[in-house]
Amino acid sequence: MRDLEARTGVNRETIRVLFRAGLLPDPHRPARNVADYGEEHVRAILAVRKLQQDSRMTLPQIKAALSGQNGTRQIGANALGHLEELVSGRVGVRKGYLSLAALAEQNPKAPGDARALAKLEIIELAEGEDGPMISITDAELLNIWSRMRSVGFDEEHGFPPDILDYYVKASEFVAANEAKLFLEQVEGQMGEDEAAAMLEVALPSMLDFFGILRQRAFLRMIGERTRDGAGIKVKKLPRAPRAKG
Repeated sequence: MRDLEARTGVNRETIRVLFRAGLLPDPHRPARNVADYGEEHVRAILAVRKLQQDSRMTLPQIKAALSGQNGTRQIGANALGHLEELVSGRVGVRKGYLSLAALAEQNPKAPGDARALAKLEIIELAEGEDGPMISITDAELLNIWSRMRSVGFDEEHGFPPDILDYYVKASEFVAANEAKLFLEQVEGQMGEDEAAAMLEVALPSMLDFFGILRQRAFLRMIGERTRDGAGIKVKKLPRAPRAKG
């Protein structure tokens, strides 16, 4: 426990609270009064702290999100990686998954939507003991689509899941440009840790930046259409460039 305190900067009482909350994997116990803590415990503790500090999530909210029962709360994109880390540590695999059956208890349309989004390659389905499963990140994509459905973006109003396909194309285009530019500037110029620290800030920041640009363009086009009767021209995305190497 002393080593965990030193490596995470979190005191043992707080660590015990995290264990009691079920957010950390059980330690290995070679003897009755001996507990061995590994790298997975360090990563899990740091992930919880990041979620608390950066996303203002409480322990009950974190636990609910790990079960796919996050209700109406929208999880920020930068928080999803930390949640994946927590699930991975708890179940002993690289990537944590949630069953569609469990998600269907909160969102009955989840299984059907999951199949539709998997067909569009937006999410990935995996087979588990309890049937089809998806990652926490993919579960949040389903939750977002569920919130859209709840306000009228559904088949009845002409909004089937298939309309999400253009988001895939746009995201691939933007991400390819970002990756190309980033790699061209940092490869051979800085260490891995420095580059990772830059991305930790850049990815969520530029997600917000892009969101503001998109919203501004959307409102401008809707305004032009309603005010002037102008048609909305949809430009085709050029082929995304490939990164060097």
